[in-house]
Amino acid sequence: MSKVRDVYTFDDLKNWSGATGDLDRPARLSVFGDPVKHSRSPQMHNPALEAAGINCEYVRLHIQPDELAEALNLLKENDFIGTNVTIPHKGGVHDAVDEMTEVARRIGAVNTVAVDGDQLLGHNTDAPGLKKAIREEFSMDLSDLRIMIVGAGGGAGKAAAVQCAMDHCERLVLVNRTVEKAEALAEELHDLVTDPDKLEGPADRLVAIPWESEAMEREMENVDLIINATSVGMKRTDPEVVPASLIEPHHLVYDMVYAPARTRLIADAEEAGAKAANGLSMLLWQGVLAFEFWFDSAAPAEAMRKGLLESLG
Repeated sequence: MSKVRDVYTFDDLKNWSGATGDLDRPARLSVFGDPVKHSRSPQMHNPALEAAGINCEYVRLHIQPDELAEALNLLKENDFIGTNVTIPHKGGVHDAVDEMTEVARRIGAVNTVAVDGDQLLGHNTDAPGLKKAIREEFSMDLSDLRIMIVGAGGGAGKAAAVQCAMDHCERLVLVNRTVEKAEALAEELHDLVTDPDKLEGPADRLVAIPWESEAMEREMENVDLIINATSVGMKRTDPEVVPASLIEPHHLVYDMVYAPARTRLIADAEEAGAKAANGLSMLLWQGVLAFEFWFDSAAPAEAMRKGLLESLG
């Protein structure tokens, strides 16, 4: 039995049959990243492939930005089904695919590619993955919620904002340290948030504000769900995402950070009596949706969840 390596390289991809020819199952799915060794996608997708009876392996590929275009072409030559894409390639792949879904176009980033003959099809499963995660964690739909997104200027924050807007959420507050980025995103989303079938409430439906406690405090009365789309919370020394004094028992709090499982934001929310969840469910559901994009069939979600949980110990 041949062991799959932790990481394969661009040079391996150029000689894929030689690099992987001794594996028990052909390596036909991957994740591109730079770096990529930290990715937990293999621990999620390989159990799914086994559970579904699909004879292939999912591997990590360390691809640098100047290698990306050729690496994508090599997927076709090497009979790949598809690949996931992580930092820093989501924008570059967006520009390289032949077709893409509407959500990927709106976000301006692709995290999942399917190989269809000589065509590359792009999707962004982060956004609909968040939608499913919120539904699972809180039994609520984005369309029924007034939502604040902290870190709306970044990739994860934009993905979240696009999904919330496409679902015509009740209200959307975009928070970012560089408020100009949040304002630009608000302008992009204006056509989606404007819904003639929804009555205007006491506060503006779409707002962009700076990441400052006073500005956030003014909005909290008209917010149901708080989403942290920043990486703040991964370290013990990180500052507050939302001042603890602003979190009320009626708030729902979703932290996209999943390691550690209980971030400072989640601890503050629970102490305030609010319901909170970490980003593990979003990681799961974006993977489930990627699997379904590749195979056009239901993914074995529980096998994927089990693999993820085991990888986190």
